[in-house]
Amino acid sequence: MDACYRIQDTSQIISPGLVVFRELLEANLDTMIRIAGSPARLRPHCKTHKMAQVTRLELARGITKHKCATFAEAEMLAGAGVKDILLSYNVVGPNIRRAVEFVKKFPHVAFQVQADHPRPVAELGKAMAAAGTSVEVLLDVDVGQHRTGIPAGPQARELYQAIAGTPGLKAGGFHVYDGHQHQISREERAVAVNTEWQRVVDFRNDLESAGLKVPRIVCGGTGSFPVYAEKTDPAIELSPGTCVFNDAGYTENFPDLVFKPATAILTRVISRPTDDRITLDLGYKAVASDPPAGKRVIIPDLPDAEQVLQNEEHLVVRTARAGEYQPGDELLAIPRHICPSVALHKQVFVVSQGALVDRWDVVARDRWLTI
Repeated sequence: MDACYRIQDTSQIISPGLVVFRELLEANLDTMIRIAGSPARLRPHCKTHKMAQVTRLELARGITKHKCATFAEAEMLAGAGVKDILLSYNVVGPNIRRAVEFVKKFPHVAFQVQADHPRPVAELGKAMAAAGTSVEVLLDVDVGQHRTGIPAGPQARELYQAIAGTPGLKAGGFHVYDGHQHQISREERAVAVNTEWQRVVDFRNDLESAGLKVPRIVCGGTGSFPVYAEKTDPAIELSPGTCVFNDAGYTENFPDLVFKPATAILTRVISRPTDDRITLDLGYKAVASDPPAGKRVIIPDLPDAEQVLQNEEHLVVRTARAGEYQPGDELLAIPRHICPSVALHKQVFVVSQGALVDRWDVVARDRWLTI
């Protein structure tokens, strides 16, 4: 294992335990700013870390605009001192009431949500106006993922006009997420991103020529972040997320990214059921199970390990080196998908210069805090 993942004393780390290596985390934050060119261009997504302490490290570096996907994350950000928050999720049902409550509870926060359909736009405007307040709404523009959003065109123009003309709402620009762009080649990824970006720019220009303001375009995720960072359009706000911690999946899928995994899961051997198998206390209640079975973690110290079985609390690996391990022995595993892995842990163990120095609560792992 790389020396930067050294832990001098693991006796206080309950396994499976998610460990944050502070120097690597801070290096990733600094790299993110360097790629962006300025902290003012960033609006990082907190879905990866969900922690006030990480948010404060970003604020200390001048990153004042932040992005989230849940009201728990929004409340965590506000509590950490963030004064400009985008909830990049379409608000419907009870979340319309919660949006009103959030605006009233945090009047000092510039708060934005997103929408892609006229019905929730009308309902949100009615609720905000009835409460005597307002909120900015970003049009969710679909650039090919077809998860949410509306393609640039006449229907999108009509909806943006409706947002701008609805009492209680302010047209805040666009949200443009392209998480489907997974080309391993940086050049191929850039071509794909730029093709869709030109459609967004043309649409923005069309709206502005009609007298509608488009103050911001919140762009991309970690994979496309460096492509957008090269653009000089002043409306762009860069919103990477995963790169703060990084993981094995992004390292494999985006080899041009220069971020190092800043987290690992400390796991212990609990059994050696056969001569070529060891069982770890690393089930899918401790690491994200959306990657295919057998590929959910990387175990650097056992590169030959085949992950043959995983259950809620167990991970069984086959390795020619099984005889070297006894129950109680420890390994570090790098998650392939860190964002949902973080949400499985109540706290993370913070290691700095090899020493366990703190524990941070994963505050926003829950669906709601007080709102």
